[in-house]
Parts: sequence; structure tokens; C-alpha cells
Amino acid sequence: MYQLELTDNARKVLEKRYLVKDEQGNLLEQPEDMFRRVANAIAAVETLYGNEREIPRIEEEFYNIMVEFKFLPNSPTLMNAGRDLGQLSACFVLPVADSMEGIFDSIKHAALIHKSGGGTGMSFSRLRPKGAAVRSTGGVASGPISFMKVFNSATEAVKQGGTRRGANMGVLRVDHPDILEFIQCKRNNKDITNFNISVALTETFMRALYEDKTYNLIDPHTKEIAGELEAKEVFELIVEMAWNNGEPGIIFLDRMNEDNPTPSLGEIESTNPCGEQPLLPYESCNLGSINLAKMLKEEGNKWIIDYPKLSDTIFTAVRFLDNVIDANKYPLPEIEKNTKQNRKIGLGVMGFADMLIRLGIPYNSEEGVKTAERIMSFIQAECRKASEKLAEERGVFPNFEKSIYNSPGSHKMRNATTTTIAPTGTISIIAGASSGIEPLFAISFVRNVMDNDKLVEIHPIFEEIAKERGFYTKELMEQIAEEGSLKNIKGIPDDVKKVFVTAHDVSPEWHIKMQAAFQEYTDNAVSKTVNFPNDATKDDVRNVYLMAYEMGCKGVTIYRDGSREEQVLNKGLDLIKKQENSGIEPSLKPRPRPSITYGNTEKVRMGCGNLYITVNSDENGICEVFTNLGRAGGCPSQSEATSRLISMALRAGIDVESIVEQLKGIRCHSTIRKKDLKVLSCPDAIGRAIERTIGRKIVPNGTAEELVRREQSAAAEINSLDFIYSCPECGGEIKHESGCIVCHSCGFSKCG
Repeated sequence: MYQLELTDNARKVLEKRYLVKDEQGNLLEQPEDMFRRVANAIAAVETLYGNEREIPRIEEEFYNIMVEFKFLPNSPTLMNAGRDLGQLSACFVLPVADSMEGIFDSIKHAALIHKSGGGTGMSFSRLRPKGAAVRSTGGVASGPISFMKVFNSATEAVKQGGTRRGANMGVLRVDHPDILEFIQCKRNNKDITNFNISVALTETFMRALYEDKTYNLIDPHTKEIAGELEAKEVFELIVEMAWNNGEPGIIFLDRMNEDNPTPSLGEIESTNPCGEQPLLPYESCNLGSINLAKMLKEEGNKWIIDYPKLSDTIFTAVRFLDNVIDANKYPLPEIEKNTKQNRKIGLGVMGFADMLIRLGIPYNSEEGVKTAERIMSFIQAECRKASEKLAEERGVFPNFEKSIYNSPGSHKMRNATTTTIAPTGTISIIAGASSGIEPLFAISFVRNVMDNDKLVEIHPIFEEIAKERGFYTKELMEQIAEEGSLKNIKGIPDDVKKVFVTAHDVSPEWHIKMQAAFQEYTDNAVSKTVNFPNDATKDDVRNVYLMAYEMGCKGVTIYRDGSREEQVLNKGLDLIKKQENSGIEPSLKPRPRPSITYGNTEKVRMGCGNLYITVNSDENGICEVFTNLGRAGGCPSQSEATSRLISMALRAGIDVESIVEQLKGIRCHSTIRKKDLKVLSCPDAIGRAIERTIGRKIVPNGTAEELVRREQSAAAEINSLDFIYSCPECGGEIKHESGCIVCHSCGFSKCG
């Protein structure tokens, strides 16, 4: 039996989010059991096609490509296959109709999808603009953005079993009359936090942009011209907002529809939350990724791509994903019908950066781009052959006759699409691989462990080479973690520096070249983030957007480092340490308030009434204080101000005993006049209440450790997580990758 090799990080991610637990949070399966559960459930579909005798062999093939980390399906399949929930898809697109009934049906449907672990994409382009007449009520329409906020609130309210949180893509056509409001709707980082947003650019708009002309706005309800705008001014606003905080992204809508395999069934309006999966309304898609780092072999003293091994893996993975369509328990009957009619799958890759390193090819090079073209053209061709083979066994997808494939000389296909380049934030951590087609996020990084210890983790290939070539030292690894890049570090050979590049070593132009290389040989689209340094200009962003259009990309997402208000700016061990070394006094800033805290409330008699003091804790100890004076007595505003300042000080790391020392002993004349009272003032009472709580954990139905593992970790995902200093679960650095935020220290991820 194959020995499963997991990093500590991978094991932690699996235990936290993927493995089956009982109601008390105790593990009921090990990683090997999870892969067996998934392989068994997906192989069982063979019964539908009269292939019962082959099930044991096929199950073993499915199991092996997963435990050897040659291929992994998307997270819902790992989490839910073989379990009661049984919802196995990550990607859904819903229609939003121009009626109150249609809008709220979509809100309900999105909530059901989020509850099942999926993400939703929606175009709001059908909704009439703000101020338009509503004949049925005699009123006026509130417009797409107001309804996006309702969707956003609904998403906020839905938890997904503590494993995946809701994520949305909101799309609006550039010719919608409310487009200027849409472009700016996330100007404030705290608005519409459960959405990624993208402007759908049309070919008409792009022509007007290149010719420096105006273009028409179209009322979606009346289909009449509702005004015109300067294309250049609209484009500049998109650039400015994206430079500001990465929102909105752009998608090239007509280009997506050029590759729509079933145009007679309708137009593609939107994509899934990370932009890589264009879908018709009420469609879903099952995704999976091949680990390219496992598709290599040594020949002599160098590594080469093992194409026969890659081909075998592709054929097994395509069969696996086609089976998922039948094994799936869909959240809506409309989605089940459309998904099974078109049978779209999306096989992509991870570990591309690792593969290039083994091959000795720099990511940011023409050879790197050509390697991407060679590898993806092979994957595309083999995926189609695998789909053709399945069509011979099982028949074509039901809408085949209405598809672009139904023409003389075309091949029969089992699946309307076969390839997608998805973000692989969490499954790449499980596989120990680099994410998607992104460059490495770091060569060496710091992982936070218990008691605030810091463990320096090193890319395994870099560590191997450093030891082989004699330049490995612990001090050097710490320096690399602090710098975040090799380029300014002495003692590392130039040929090593050239190959081990990180996302911020790669210029935006090379990011686009790589995305375009993969897009050329991908049925659906490519999820990738173009990383900019903090000092990038709006001109830089504009040039990349135009370059993406000219090179054939279907969309583009950019992120300028530090452009969101509370992003972690330091790439190294400790920003405060750097400040101390430079002689600059570090400033303290309170960490974000947890979504769920546990504590106790005391009633204390004061000279002016009863004071109710609540002292709350999270896994880091006491984190906040609330006070309330009964019967409107005393000076409630001062008590509230005191409580707020104490709470800020606690979350900023001020020693709790020092806070208590400052509060105790403060006297108030209205209280000390009454001889039978045990406190001297409101601050004195608060200080004493905090003192009694020091060292205690008020945790219902379990230990403090169970609180951290269950409620706290799940609750941390409820609030907006785009704009935080650090990972809410481990304190590690947050990275922006492929439309998601990802913590490589613990596997936490959020899209949207």
C-alpha cells in the first residue's frame, strides 16, 4: 500500500476542514480514510454504465492518483463524497431576473448553494437601472447595487458547516446604465465584502476605447439607449478602482461567448467567484487539478516531463470528474438538469512553479511561457481524447446536437468542456504543491505554532539544493523568510536565484504572458492574480489590462501589494523587530475583534444603581469588556468609553494585569458615600471583574481547546476577511492568489 506523505500543514488542514468528525469534534477518519471514502463513492457510479465488475480496479485507480497527489478534485468533493450532504461542486452560476420574485428566488437559491459548500456567480445586468419606473407598483427601481447588498447580507448569514464560507461573483455589463456606481461599489473596503466584482467588457466597448469614442448605455428592461459615456473615462475609472484595492476585475464577455460550446442554449453572463469558470445560468462545474510536480522523471542528471505518466493521469482524472457529475447531490433541480445535459468538467493544474524549478526554467522567461504552452496543449488534447473515449462507452452529453461539436468531421464528446485553470489554494497545501499556475508565494516563510513560537518553513526543493550545494544555514533561511525574496541576499548562486523567483519578483507583464499561454489551450478560463508592488502606478494597471485583452485572456484580476487598508505589509519574521532595529518606536494596533467570544456577566451594586459588567475571552485570553448601568443611573457614557478603551488595549496586547492595576482604587463620591458597597467606583468594579477573570476560560460544553478547534475557527470565517492584518486562525500572512485570500501557514482560505 502507498505510504501517504503529508506535511504538518497538510495534516492540519485536513483535520480542520476535510476529515469526518463527530458532534464533539472528534475525528472519525484519517486522511487515508477520506481518500478511500471519496474513491469508493465516485467509482460506484460505474454501476450506472453496466461496469460493476471494474469497480474495484477503478476505485483503486482513483484512490492512488489522490494519495500519490497526482490529482485532487475540488474541495467539496473531498469533503462531501460518500457523506449525507453529497454536494460535490465548487462552481455555480445563477440567473437574477428583473422582478422581485426572481431576485428573491435567486437569493434563496444562493443561500442553499452556500449552505452546501458551493460558490455562486451572478450577473446583475438584467436588472433595470436605479430610478426606472416599476409599472406593477407605481414606484421606481432601486437598481442592481442595492440588490447586491441584499445578496451580500444573505451570504453573511449563511455558515457552511464551518468548512467553506459563501463566496459570490457579481458581474455587470459595461453598457448597463448603473455601471459607474457598480465600478465604485467596493471603493470602501468594508462594503459588499462577500463578493468579488467584475465588469463585463464588450467588443463594442473595447473598440470605442481604442478609437477614443463614446459608447451607448442600454436599458436592459426597455432595450433602448439610455445615454452614452466616454469609453476612455469609464476604463480609467475601472483602472483607478482596481489600483485602489483590486476591485473590480474585468472579464471579456464576448470572448467568453465565442467559446460557449452551446450558444443555442443561451449566453454566458457570469463566471464562478474566482472567474475561471464561465457558465450558463443554473449550471455547475466539477473541477480538479493535476499536480505537475508529480509529472516528472529523472533522466541522467536532469529532470524531464513524463508525458506518458501525465497522459495516464489525465485519462483517470477525466473519468473521475465525469463520474462526479452522476455522484453529485445537487442543491437545486434546475442545476442538476442543466449540469447533466452539458456535463461540463474542468481539469486544471497545480504545482506548475514547482515543475519549472525542477526543470531549471525561470518562471519569468520565454522558456517558461513556452513550457506552459507545451504542457497545456498536451493536457487539452489528452482531455479531449479521454472525453471522446468516454463518449464511445457512455454516449455524448445530451445537448451534443445543440453544441458546436455537432458538425461534419467533429469528434463525439462526453463533456461540453474539459479544461479549466482554477485556484488551488487549499488542495495545493494538501498536495504540498505550489498553487495553480502562480509563481511561488515565498521560498521560506514563517509558520506560527503554539505559544507564539515561529517555525521557519522552507520550500523543499530549495532546501534540497541549498544542502547539496553547501550554502544552507539556519540563519540564511531566516533571512530569506524576512526578505521574502532571494534577489538581494548574498551567498546564493545566481543560477539558483534565477529559478527560485516569487510572485513579486515576477513583473506584471510576465504574469499576463503566463496567463495567456495557459488560456490559449483551456476550454474555460484561467484564474490568476497579477501581482503589483505597492509603488505600481495606475499606468501600470492600465497597461496590464490592455495587454490581457490583446493577448487573448478572458479576464484579469490584479492586486497591488498593500492596497487594502489592513493588509499585512511585511513579508518577514516580525515587523516590530525591524522597527526596533531601526530605532523607530513600534505603534500598537488592536487585532480584529473575534466574531464569537465567551465570558461572564456580573451584577455589581454601585452608588447610582446596578452596574452589569461583561468580560469576554477568546483563545488568546481576555479580549473585551462591556458595561451597562441599570435604570439609567450614573454616567453610562463614561462607563462605555472606559470599556471601549479597555477592550482596545486588551486586543492591542497591553498586559491585562497592568490594566487592572490602573483601574483598581479609582474612587467616585456617589459610591464611597454608601458604606455597604464593596467597590469604590465603576472603573474599580471593572478592574476587579477583569482580575477575577484572569486565567479563566468560560467555555460552554467543552474545554478551551475544543472551543478553539470548533466554534472559534468556524466563527472567524463569518466576518469579512479581505481586509485583515493576518490570518484570523493562526496569525500568518495573508496572500492574494487567483481571486482568493490564502494563508499558507494553516490553509485558511476565502474567495470573494
